[in-house]
This record gives sequence, C-alpha cells and structure tokens, in this order.
Amino acid sequence: MTAGVRGEHVHSPERRVPPPAPRQSTRTLSAAGELLRALAAPVRIAIVLQLREADRCVHELVEALGVAQPLISQHLRVLKAAGVVHGERHGREVVYRLVDEHLAHIVVDAVTHVDEGPPRGINQTDRTPRTEEM
Repeated sequence: MTAGVRGEHVHSPERRVPPPAPRQSTRTLSAAGELLRALAAPVRIAIVLQLREADRCVHELVEALGVAQPLISQHLRVLKAAGVVHGERHGREVVYRLVDEHLAHIVVDAVTHVDEGPPRGINQTDRTPRTEEM
C-alpha cells in the first residue's frame, strides 16, 4: 500500500513532523472561545489597554476613550461577566481593574500583530482602513 492511500498525510523528507499539541477539553476550548468573544470589540480592547496601565473608574475611561458613559458601562458589564475585569466600589465610584495580567497580554499581542502589517496572503488593499474612532 502506498503512502497516502489510507488518508495518511505525506510530508517531504526534509520536513520534521512535530508531535501534536496536547488536546484540550471541549469545556476549556469553549471557555477560551467565550473569553475571546468578550475581547472581540474595539472599545473592549481599548478598555483592557487602559486598565493595563492603571485601575480606572468609568468617568476616567469615558474621558480617555472619548466614548459615551452608557457604552463604556455596557462594555464593562461584558468584560466583567467574562471574568476579564473586576469592579470595586470606592465611595460613589466603582474602580475597575484587570483580573489577570494574562488577559492584557492577549490584547497587546493582537494589537502588536496588527500594527506589524498585514498577515501573509492578505493584500493591503483588502484590509479595512484603520480609523482613530471606535
């Protein structure tokens, strides 16, 4: 029987095949997907970047991002529900902070990746133009 007949993948002789990555449970993969969905909005990415620098209350995020207070509050609710941020009441204000520094790394890595240029195989003209507004 020749290679590939039974559905085997044939590699060139000079390529070493790495061992497969460890398999994750469906529950873990689902939770990771939910986390990435919670981070998948420009305003939420901007909030995480702000909270990476310092804990902030809603009015500070409104001022820093130029986004209306109700929209900031809505995005904070999504991030809080996903376990990305935690709010702590200080008098009349709630101060928000990142739950885990790993979350900031995910966002920073994504932003850095995009800033480095278009991914291989994507024509620059196919990309959506960047805007400063959210």
